[in-house]
Formats: sequence, structure tokens, C-alpha cells
Amino acid sequence: MREGPTITTIAKRAGVSIASVSRVLNGLPTRQETVRKVMAAAEELGYVPNSVARSLKSARTNQVAFAMADIGNPVYLAMVREIQPVLKAAGYRLVLHSTGADVGEEIEVLRSLGERYVDGLILIPLRVTDELVEAIAAARAPVVVIGSVPDGLRVDNVRTDSRTGLRLALDHLYALGRRRIGFVNGPLDTVPGAARAGAYRDALAALGLPYDPDLVEIGDFNRAEGAAATSRLLARAPDVDALMCANDLIALGALHVLRRAGRRVPQHVAVAGMDDIDLAADAWPAVTSVSLGSAERGRAAAELLLDRLRDGDREPRIITVPPRLVVRASTVGEDAAPSGPADPAVPEQTRPGAPERTGTRFPRAVPERTAPGEDVVREGGG
Repeated sequence: MREGPTITTIAKRAGVSIASVSRVLNGLPTRQETVRKVMAAAEELGYVPNSVARSLKSARTNQVAFAMADIGNPVYLAMVREIQPVLKAAGYRLVLHSTGADVGEEIEVLRSLGERYVDGLILIPLRVTDELVEAIAAARAPVVVIGSVPDGLRVDNVRTDSRTGLRLALDHLYALGRRRIGFVNGPLDTVPGAARAGAYRDALAALGLPYDPDLVEIGDFNRAEGAAATSRLLARAPDVDALMCANDLIALGALHVLRRAGRRVPQHVAVAGMDDIDLAADAWPAVTSVSLGSAERGRAAAELLLDRLRDGDREPRIITVPPRLVVRASTVGEDAAPSGPADPAVPEQTRPGAPERTGTRFPRAVPERTAPGEDVVREGGG
């Protein structure tokens, strides 16, 4: 009977050392190119005894991927700063993918998990399509999604509630006496864009303010598009007295346009953003912003993925990170000290039943939920 392939024949076919083959089959840290060569050679040679099949199945790369829309976005950088040390402490390296918010690119990343180039994936999609959901469900390695996902998708999930966050900001602007509150949003076909558009309408209704389409402009989640959208809004509604921006990069673009137009912030127009990136605090004037816990979401996602790698059979978990309002000079002026919402320098909310604002910089996440497909944030959120 012809003897089957051995690690020696695999090493010859792959063009690597026997030691390298042994490391790959035993799941020890190895260069990714070597892993691919060895596994391809083993498959070509039909190396399929049960013991070997088990070795191939359990082979680990000690790498984890993080796929995001734009590697230059400060929100994702804040996440990376938390994800990397958590993974490093557990013996994993972090591989970054910038997808350009292209669903097709994200699907390709998910499908490539079958090549075993990483042991797991953290994914933060902006657009959640049926095709993407199918790819997540069919992924051949553990996946954690940051952001809202459809009910019933059995995947570990970390999310926030940007609807409530936007409501906090509009309540704050209303308490300051602002009544012509414009809204500069990102694309409506994205999860955060759709959620924040609905939240803006709902908040206006709750405050007794009419919805005026002239006060709403759509751009994209970056500074240049935020500036262009703000210019269009000001041309239509020069009497606007506040701008709610769907993220801080849009808000920074809005500050530039207002300064160029001779509109003082916040005396003429108050400006608020979302995400609480470092640039918001460093801007002039410093931007009031809704923190969506970027750092905490990243850390939670990394911990969920490590838990899944240790126990692949446990029920999916959902963690939600609550938003909080960080008040700065762009709404209350330079004379009032920037502070969290509990500071007495910040005007208190006057509308009965307004949602309570939390004052901690890094709040604790809502306890993990273990029911599969449980809808933690029923209103969504990006």
C-alpha cells in the first residue's frame, strides 16, 4: 500500500523547512505566507489522515483582522488604540483593512476568512445589506460586528445608541434657547445616517419644533463634505441659530464655513457634533459633542472576540455602550468652562421628561445579553 504524504513531502512541495510545516500544523505563530504555502501543499498532496485533519482544522495564525471604512477616521483610530493592546496581551497581532465603506469589499474580507489568514474578524460596516448579513452568517471564522445588525443575526455585537445621543444634543441646544436648529447629516443609506435622520425628526417633534427641510442637508462623514453641506444649508436658511452635525468631522467643516461667513460660534450659531474625537476638543472653539464610546466599543469588541476564540459554542452576546454629552465652548461660549453635563456652568434642561445625561467620561457598558438575536437597542443607532 502506498504510503501517504508526510510533513517531509509537504515541506518539499511547499518549499519550506520541515520545522515550518510542523509549526503550521501545530498552530504556532508563523509567517502568513508560510501558512498559506503549507496548507496549500497539504491539500494538493491529499494529506487527510484524521490526526492531520484535526491539526489543519486547529491551526492558528495568532492574527485578528479589523475591517473599517476609513483607517484615517479618528473614531476608528480610537478603537484601534484599545483593540491592539487587548489582543497583544492574548498573543495576537492586529491586521487592518480599510474598506472605503464598500459592501463588496467587506464581503470579500468575510469570505477570505476561509483561507485562514486570520483567526477572527472585527467588522464595523456602515451599510448593512442582505448580502453582507449572509456573508457574516456564513463566515468560517469568528466575527464581532461593531454597529447595529438585524435581529436574528447570531453574531457577537457591540453597539451604541446614536438616536439617544442626538436627542441629548438637541435637548441641550433647545435649553440654550435655540429654535432654528439645522442638521447636517451623512448619507441616508448608511446605518448611522438613517438612525440620526430619524432621531432628528423625533427630537424636534418631542420639543414642539416643526420639521423644516430647508434646515436639513446631506453630505458625507468627513470635513470637506461637512463644509460643503453647511454652505448649502446656510444659503437656504441664513436664520439658522444652531447646527447639529452627524459627526465631529462634519462639525469641524461647519466651523470653517461659519467663520468664513462671519458667523460667530456660538453667539450667532451654536454647533454640536457626535463621536467626541480628540480634534473636537482641540478645535477653536472646542466642539460640544456626543461621545459614542469609540474606545470602549473597540475594547469590548476585542474582548468578545477573544471569548469567542476560547469558546466557539457559546451563545452570541450583545453589548451596548451608552452615549453621553460633552459640553464645550461651541454651544456655551468661551466664558463657560467646558465640562460634562453635571457642571453647574451648563444650563440645565428645561423640558419636562428630558432624558438624563450621564457625566462620566468612560461609562460602563450595559451588561452583556446572552439571548440570541436579542434587540438591545430597539431604535437602532450607528
